[in-house]
Amino acid sequence: MKKLQGAHLRKPITPDLLMTPSDQGDVDLDVDFAADRGNWTGKLDFLLSCIGYCVGLGNVWRFPYRAYTNGGGAFLVPYFLMLAICGIPLFFLELSLGQFSSLGPLAVWKISPLFKGAGAAMLLIVGLVAIYYNMIIAYVLFYLFASLTSDLPWEHCGNWWNTELCLEHRGSKDGNGALPLNLTCTVSPSEEYWSRYVLHIQGSQGIGSPGEIRWNLCLCLLLAWVIVFLCILKGVKSSGKVVYFTATFPYLILLMLLVRGVTLPGAWKGIQFYLTPQFHHLLSSKVWIEAALQIFYSLGVGFGGLLTFASYNTFHQNIYRDTFIVTLGNAITSILAGFAIFSVLGYMSQELGVPVDQVAKAGPGLAFVVYPQAMTMLPLSPFWSFLFFFMLLTLGLDSQFAFLETIVTAVTDEFPYYLRPKKVVFSGLICVAMYLMGLILTTDGGMYWLVLLDDYSASFGLMVVVITTCLAVTRVYGIQRFCRDIHMMLGFKPGLYFRACWLFLSPATLLALLVYSIVKYQPSEYGSYRFPPWAELLGILMGLLSCLMIPAGMLVAVLREEGSFWERLQQASRPAMDWGPSLEENRTGMYVATLAGSQSPKPLMVHMRKGTSAGGLPYARMTVSAVCIWSMDKMLSCLQGAHSSAETCLGDFKPEICGTEVTVVG
Repeated sequence: MKKLQGAHLRKPITPDLLMTPSDQGDVDLDVDFAADRGNWTGKLDFLLSCIGYCVGLGNVWRFPYRAYTNGGGAFLVPYFLMLAICGIPLFFLELSLGQFSSLGPLAVWKISPLFKGAGAAMLLIVGLVAIYYNMIIAYVLFYLFASLTSDLPWEHCGNWWNTELCLEHRGSKDGNGALPLNLTCTVSPSEEYWSRYVLHIQGSQGIGSPGEIRWNLCLCLLLAWVIVFLCILKGVKSSGKVVYFTATFPYLILLMLLVRGVTLPGAWKGIQFYLTPQFHHLLSSKVWIEAALQIFYSLGVGFGGLLTFASYNTFHQNIYRDTFIVTLGNAITSILAGFAIFSVLGYMSQELGVPVDQVAKAGPGLAFVVYPQAMTMLPLSPFWSFLFFFMLLTLGLDSQFAFLETIVTAVTDEFPYYLRPKKVVFSGLICVAMYLMGLILTTDGGMYWLVLLDDYSASFGLMVVVITTCLAVTRVYGIQRFCRDIHMMLGFKPGLYFRACWLFLSPATLLALLVYSIVKYQPSEYGSYRFPPWAELLGILMGLLSCLMIPAGMLVAVLREEGSFWERLQQASRPAMDWGPSLEENRTGMYVATLAGSQSPKPLMVHMRKGTSAGGLPYARMTVSAVCIWSMDKMLSCLQGAHSSAETCLGDFKPEICGTEVTVVG
């Protein structure tokens, strides 16, 4: 008997007699899927992909503005503190989940099927963000092509899109240094180029009447989706090579812009405005909330991108080291971007004779109005403009790769037999569908829809998803078991710092962020336009839909189980029988020598299910969830008897702490 058990440990076998006709060959397919899923071709592929994913447009157009409005240099105190409390621990948690299981955001919830709705919520959020994020890339492409000229089109007034309020602010000082006009009553050519030519927003009466499609924007959006599709054509094998350029080249351009900026007259004025510490701001809760928000959105936690990238790692990849490289690198990049931006803004404020705070803006206003205007004041302005927008393009594409790869990976992991062999076609269909859904953003009123998506698609819903993930892993699955899994991968367990953050500090901080965002809720607006109530309601429902997917997923998981409500809840919260490392050689400890698709670290539990097989034969199915060794001699003898039924044989079956799903046909 011992010899028989030893053979079972080496190579689990499920006899054909104990399988339904539809189950034949499933085990072999599962092994093939793990092999065909793909991996990074090198360790730098993963690291650069994470850097490119985290270092995005927000580092350039959000962090510098948030820093100077929240205490300048003093803002770095809550910024790095929140990085330690929320950013680094949650980043490491998401990477650990993906690498341990080699699964995407949906299938990874085999760790606790009760919370699979959180994975669905991730996909909804990342899908909405991907739609409007690629529209921003389309704007960047528009400006990139517009920079390929000897004179930038937003440099002068007198074009058909300009109004009588247009004033060429460049060189607006007279010989005595006095301003001939009050600039507050004028509009710069770059602002009118953005609003009246690129957006053509005057053609829309509001979000309810978007107007006509802007075909130049429509083509730029099409080009953006074609670029994204070509780069993710072969999954991480192709995108992992593209990031060698898209993740590193922005640093070269940023360095060039920084050197050019600090050598301009008045640059120090902008840098001083950017970093002068105002420590009294630290007494305001708003500053700490802003720091937490910047960390939360900049690192991209909760979107599923980190989890997806890590799922393509080898099992023993040192993600602990990578976590610190990426998170600290992201923070340093944000600070350097602030120097590059505010040095130019300081020069611009000196040229115009106005304070820095009158030219400083955040978001699209900085990227498509203020900075392009500053470029017109420099020699070789088309060259510097092209460099700036090419930097924005590479920054945006990295993040967009992650969004699309997250969606494709999540769905193909859920339906590997059907979709994995046709991953290229499926990726193309996703890109086409999102392009069509994004066409409304190319209309005259498309900016109103983009603002609505930006304000609500990844707001409170994303925080709820991350809080749920953190609590499900540490409280339901168990912090000790999770640390044991990490020890299996990396050779050491996370220390007290990570455990304290996962259990208390990170969820508490995110909960405070969620409460603050609800209490301080402000309706969306774009310039002087206020969104109508129905648009606000639509945005709120957009955020609530991702939240509602979590309880909806719980309901589905509970209904799939049997027994009383409490028994169903317990069963649904336990790890699935095939949870664990995807490759058999990585299954050690509690996962060692388990039957294919049958491991679970929970105690023995038995459920009997009766039904009819595909061939019309009655069968009884017994599911036993545990890591086990068992003998089938007695059962096989029983089944070979002429007068024995499946129910009788299963009733006589005495497993020795055993587990698998056994189906008896006959």
